[in-house]
Amino acid sequence: MDELVKAITPQLERDLRRLNPFWSGDPLPMLPPVRRWAYAPLLKRLKGGLAKAAVLSGPRQIGKSTLVRQSIQTLLDEGVEAQRIFYIQFDDLPELRRISEPLLHLAGWFEQNILRKTFNQAAREGKIAYLLLDEVQNLDSWAEQLKALVDSSDVRVLVTGSSALRIESGRDSLAGRISTLEMGPLFLREIMAIRQEGELAPVLPCHGLSPLRDKAFWFDLRAYGQQHQAQRDRAFRAFSERGAYPVAHAESEVDWPELADRLNETVIRRAIIHDLRMGARGARRDPDLLEEVFRLACRYAGQSPQQGLYLDEIKRMMNANIGWQRILAYLKFLDGSLLLRMIEPLELRLKRKRGASKLCLCDHALRASWLQEVVPLDPAGLQAAPHLRDLAGHLAESAAGYFLSSVPGVDIAHFPERGAEPEVDFVLTVGEQRIPIEIKYRSRIDHRDTFGLRSFIEKAVYHAPFGILVTLDDEVVVDDPRIVALPLSTLLLMR
Repeated sequence: MDELVKAITPQLERDLRRLNPFWSGDPLPMLPPVRRWAYAPLLKRLKGGLAKAAVLSGPRQIGKSTLVRQSIQTLLDEGVEAQRIFYIQFDDLPELRRISEPLLHLAGWFEQNILRKTFNQAAREGKIAYLLLDEVQNLDSWAEQLKALVDSSDVRVLVTGSSALRIESGRDSLAGRISTLEMGPLFLREIMAIRQEGELAPVLPCHGLSPLRDKAFWFDLRAYGQQHQAQRDRAFRAFSERGAYPVAHAESEVDWPELADRLNETVIRRAIIHDLRMGARGARRDPDLLEEVFRLACRYAGQSPQQGLYLDEIKRMMNANIGWQRILAYLKFLDGSLLLRMIEPLELRLKRKRGASKLCLCDHALRASWLQEVVPLDPAGLQAAPHLRDLAGHLAESAAGYFLSSVPGVDIAHFPERGAEPEVDFVLTVGEQRIPIEIKYRSRIDHRDTFGLRSFIEKAVYHAPFGILVTLDDEVVVDDPRIVALPLSTLLLMR
């Protein structure tokens, strides 16, 4: 134990005490009153889940650190002694990189200096300790150290990280020891709450996908959107103008140019320069290529660019011949940072997978900030800028794809055109049933616009009894009982 404690320098100890002001009776920083949807399930897992460790992943700046501090405040309010709580913000402690096995060193220091007993002794006394490890993904061998800790100690752990790749890489060694949850940018109802425009309950429960298989669920969702139309439309207008990052709505008085600069620096460049700078075995990644690949992902959000397009664009912008496998690897790095989703083509038995991945950004505001090109998504904004309708349609597809991919447990793909079979934008698979979803981002729909849905539904082998048509507003009526039409703004109220 003494050898472990020696690694904690006086400066590091001061930093740890600054991160944990409650040890000396001081309050935490001011916390926002609104709690994101993941707060309740994550706190429940921290306090008494089957696994000793709960892991929350998500892009940078979507509120993970705030959620951790809210959880700490709840524990304190419920009477947990301050000395049983240890919060570490790994981004704020670069000196930890000089320490071998820093997580174990920190745990040993906490036991000896703050808890003043071992984790197992505290647990035997009915006073289990809580470790909250924020942005742990950049810590070398974090999963192995966490495994060693939870295998030897009765302790409850909450871990957050901004890299799905690095969080996933720890799954094998932590099998059976962690439960995972993923949180993206704000839901529409969370935007309402932050902007103090009322609160709405989610239509889809946190657990279970079976409602999605029932056409009545989608009719109920459509009716729910119409019932709360005024609130929904105000929140969707704010979402259209500023995206879905918490800072965009918590500081709604900040002008867009300043907000765009902040998103570029704290989200995009932070991920590219900090989180993704190192590859396997310490190999450095090219930040210029990462930026260029992300620029292409923004430019073609909601679309499925072919290999040739990437190769030509990269060659033109960087004046270099860069191979497809390297570009694909960088796309997967960005997917791992959760800044985008690569939606793969649907694989069917006896049919080879064909077609490129569809690119879905976590938030259209990142595209607007990075490309300096604002595209409205709300009906009033598009009416004032009709020349942007086609581009808005692609961004609506991107928003819908990322949102649907965030539903825990759902399998999502896109269905590219195959011979005589038309394209379908997305296909959800829930058990043996498939749900085709088509985005037609306009107010007027004719019979040709539902051809892809109808073709998919009519093939019994696809097990799709109905389909969903996502539109611009509530005015669309489809004369086909197998198709449920609802606007994007209502779809975003589902969770």
